[in-house]
Amino acid sequence: MHILEDLIEKLQWLPGIGRKSALRLAFFLQKMDETKVKELAETIIRARTSLKECVICHNLTETNPCPICTDKSREKERICVVEQPSDVMIIEKMGEYKGLYHILHGVISPINNVGPENLRINSLLERVRKSHTKEVIIATNPTTEGDITAIYIAKLLKPLNIRVTRIARGLPTGSDIEFADTMTLAKALEGRQEI
Repeated sequence: MHILEDLIEKLQWLPGIGRKSALRLAFFLQKMDETKVKELAETIIRARTSLKECVICHNLTETNPCPICTDKSREKERICVVEQPSDVMIIEKMGEYKGLYHILHGVISPINNVGPENLRINSLLERVRKSHTKEVIIATNPTTEGDITAIYIAKLLKPLNIRVTRIARGLPTGSDIEFADTMTLAKALEGRQEI
């Protein structure tokens, strides 16, 4: 039983996985075809070792710069700022946004000892200064930390004379972009407002 307990404990390292979910996953993995379990393990290891941050937008990628940053059909004058790489995947799934991205890898959260210096804010400012950016869309989650981060970034960008907008409140306060349906997210992007 020691190996099973160890597996259950390790599965709980994953976000949102408590003991009950870890127990279910552990037993599911035991019933799974052995080749599929090996494939899953190899894919996890390959993803962990092969993915790196894009030097431009900080998205996770196998190539550097990432495919979005090098796509010549993207609207280069518009940058959407999000908290996590998973937010990019959700917005891309919607299929309506054609600009570029900048991933912060978190939000300002004094209670968690995360300040602006812990995020990719300086590289955003540098990027905007060196490019022909006309609009920065701040798409942080509608939480207290997301709002603080949005206001902080907007204050830094205002002197650069570019349009700074925030996605509309089609998203409920306290929720994450990751869990929004594509229609709600499309309306939030469409109804963005200047900060």
